[in-house]
Amino acid sequence: MTTASDYSEKIPNNVGLREDRRLQRALESWQPNFLHWWESMGPTLPTQDVYLRTAVNVGREGWAHFGHVAMKDYRWGIFLAERDPGRQIGFGAHKGEPAWQKMPGEYRADLQRLIVIQGDTEPASVEQQRNLGATAPSLYDLRNLFQVNVEEGRHLWAMVYLLHAYFGREGREEAEELLHRNSGSLESPRILGAFNEETPDWLSFYMFTYFTDRDGKYQLGTLKESAFDPLSRTCEFMLKEEAHHMMVGTTGVDRVVERTAQVMVENNTDDVAALGVVPLPVIQKYLNFHYSVSLDLFGGETSTNVANYYTAGLKGRWLEGRRKDDHKLTDDSIMVDALDDAGDGHPSISQLEVSALVGLNTDLRREYISDCQGGVNRWNKILAGAGLPQRLKLPHIAFNRRVGAFAGVEASPDGELLTVDEWDRRQGQWLPTDVDKTHVRSLMQPVHERGRIAAWIAPPRNGINGKPFDYDYVHLV
Repeated sequence: MTTASDYSEKIPNNVGLREDRRLQRALESWQPNFLHWWESMGPTLPTQDVYLRTAVNVGREGWAHFGHVAMKDYRWGIFLAERDPGRQIGFGAHKGEPAWQKMPGEYRADLQRLIVIQGDTEPASVEQQRNLGATAPSLYDLRNLFQVNVEEGRHLWAMVYLLHAYFGREGREEAEELLHRNSGSLESPRILGAFNEETPDWLSFYMFTYFTDRDGKYQLGTLKESAFDPLSRTCEFMLKEEAHHMMVGTTGVDRVVERTAQVMVENNTDDVAALGVVPLPVIQKYLNFHYSVSLDLFGGETSTNVANYYTAGLKGRWLEGRRKDDHKLTDDSIMVDALDDAGDGHPSISQLEVSALVGLNTDLRREYISDCQGGVNRWNKILAGAGLPQRLKLPHIAFNRRVGAFAGVEASPDGELLTVDEWDRRQGQWLPTDVDKTHVRSLMQPVHERGRIAAWIAPPRNGINGKPFDYDYVHLV
């Protein structure tokens, strides 16, 4: 169970901060540092207020309030999903035991590491996207950007609460470090590679929120299964907010593809770069990049660490409760992608049978890949509906990989293994070139007038919270 949501406190929460003055003081001392980080590393476009949703409760109905809010006054809070007093651990060696309400000492270091890595991604994406407001294609899109940003900030608060509440001095130190690392910094970069890549334009933003935020969905989904109940309940509520981020990406790419298809049909040509939209081959290149970088976030195909996390009950599988097995996996196996080197200098892509526990990263990545294909199917229906023969596709799993079995080789989007020289010569066919990036950035002319939209993207089919597209979603300074 949870306490009632308390918005009278300095830090809105439903975790009863008022009853734990020491924790409350610690978090209130962290709050000014967070606000300083937000002012220095958050959105750069000055605004008066933005039509935002703010979490106010955790129930199924009426959990969010919509209204115009000054960004600096947004009520970042701490919210956990309601506690199930009878919840049992659903997998691993502790399956069937009561879920943990306190931190088991033997798993402290591993749980802290998992929470820190998740927490590090949240401010990173805000930093990556901080300059996008200046080139927003509409006020609707600008509002969605800011909604994603403030919720990533709230997700940072969610992880910081766990660090402060359950990990003592080390947790407080880790919470400080979450504000000291910065995306792309040479001296103190973010932990995961994808969160040090730049997001310089809105096509990158839509691809990021489709592919990389979708990775976040699956990582949160595995942590939602955790035997450590406060982490489980935190991630369950975060997933509710995360859905909007992926909607922004899915419909954003929808609208880019739709507008490009319109211009192709109207002008009876594939060569539309000079007509003020993003050509389909460039959209495919951006897709290739963001998808392949996001695949790396799942780690190697095999992992003894993840096997140990599962056995310990720290991190489950996606939709663990729906799996039709013993939820212990000690006798099960899985085929994982591998590189077969016969010793003749000509490796080939193959599969290898390993313990199901060791192959859990592969299991999760395959769930993700299947989900990603759904978006590609959507975009291809738009092309088919326009009467166009072109289709977008996910590249091969070995393409542009820097983590796992394929990190040491180069492969084409069709899975053809290449020499380094071949890759260097041909990668511009498959990944965005400087020319491609320059063209996309040239389209990023801001449209900040109510009811108007940039020419390179189609308007949305629906507004936010029942409001029309031409609603005054953002009041600029």
